[in-house]
Amino acid sequence: MSFYTALSGLKASQTDLSVISNNIANVGTTAFKRSNTEFGDLVSSSPMQSAGIAGQGTRLRGIAQQFTQGGLAASERSLDLAISGQGFFMTRASSSNAQVAYTRNGAFSVDANRFITDSSGAYLQVLPTDSAGTVTANGITAVRSVQLPLTSGTSQSTQNVDLAVTFPAAADVPSTRSVYSATNPYQFDRNDANSYNQSTTTTVYDATGTAFPMTTYYIRENIPSGATTTTTWTAHTFVGDTEVSYDSAAATQPAPLTLTFDATGAKTAPSATISITGVSPTGASAPLAFDLTYGASTKQAAAPFTLTSFDQDGFAAGSLDNVSVGADGLIVATFSNGDTQALGKIVVATFSNPDGLRQLGDSKWGTTGISGEPVIGEANANGTGSIQSGALEQANVDITEELVALIQAQRNFSANAKAIEAANTMTQTIVNLRG
Repeated sequence: MSFYTALSGLKASQTDLSVISNNIANVGTTAFKRSNTEFGDLVSSSPMQSAGIAGQGTRLRGIAQQFTQGGLAASERSLDLAISGQGFFMTRASSSNAQVAYTRNGAFSVDANRFITDSSGAYLQVLPTDSAGTVTANGITAVRSVQLPLTSGTSQSTQNVDLAVTFPAAADVPSTRSVYSATNPYQFDRNDANSYNQSTTTTVYDATGTAFPMTTYYIRENIPSGATTTTTWTAHTFVGDTEVSYDSAAATQPAPLTLTFDATGAKTAPSATISITGVSPTGASAPLAFDLTYGASTKQAAAPFTLTSFDQDGFAAGSLDNVSVGADGLIVATFSNGDTQALGKIVVATFSNPDGLRQLGDSKWGTTGISGEPVIGEANANGTGSIQSGALEQANVDITEELVALIQAQRNFSANAKAIEAANTMTQTIVNLRG
């Protein structure tokens, strides 16, 4: 009988060694939880047995995981998340009715379809929220996967362009040009800097939000002398690769805009808003049409050439610029146009008995009848932990403690092996007895 008693001790020590070895092997696994072996003694269960009998060895009662908090290691990724306190992230495999798992491993990333997933491709689950970040539905039936949007809002084509320019009174007529007259049309080449005085470049948008540079080249046509007290400037405007015509009825197309200033430098023309239509640069979804206004502050003065002001009302839909996660688990997307959008609050699940969870590998667990049903909630509420972005939970393995336990398990194994050796010696002695 002593053989089997010592054999049970050998098996127990071997199991203890395996568990400790597994703890040591996973010291670098994110959010790994160490395990302990629990043993119980074996005794005869006869109702008539005496109190003073020897036991029959030991048995494994269970391997219990220790869900103590691991240390938090800083990270530079906003989707590296750690729960400080109790609770688990909830993930679901790729299909809609796939297995649900719970994990403390917050190393999330974005897949090809812009879903937030863990390292095995399972989707992070969130609770739906309104635009202010308030949860709108609770419970396990309300959770969903979170997908990052590419854009925010809708684009708008440019409808109005308002600008003001200060023209220098000391500017000369470009050297490559002759004095403008109706019978002597000016020569202009935007690739020749000697054929114009100044240029400005701004941006306008078509209906789909595609941006096009709007470059205007300004040319001084005359210098006042004698009875001529006014100064004329002409403006050639290009949207993308297409020149704008300011006068559809002009004989020469495209026709530039003429700006006139009196002797004091005040603008006398144009005096009204100019409607521009049918501008079709390469790549535009449809022709651009907008109203152009040179503001009252447009003037000619003894000052450098300056684009004093510019305003246009077109814009593109915002593209995704950043994703952040708050301590309450609210995921917020920020877009290039300044918009922000709440995408949901990360589910934090708690259990009445987390020790009863079933290990699934990869620092994941599944529910059992012993663990109880998950309580679905938000971070920082009802006893759940807070979420820290830019951090990962380390394994809760103390390597020094494990090495000491390893030595102890090895000694226990050796002692039980010694007991078997002693029992064998005794048996051999009995076999060798002679009458």
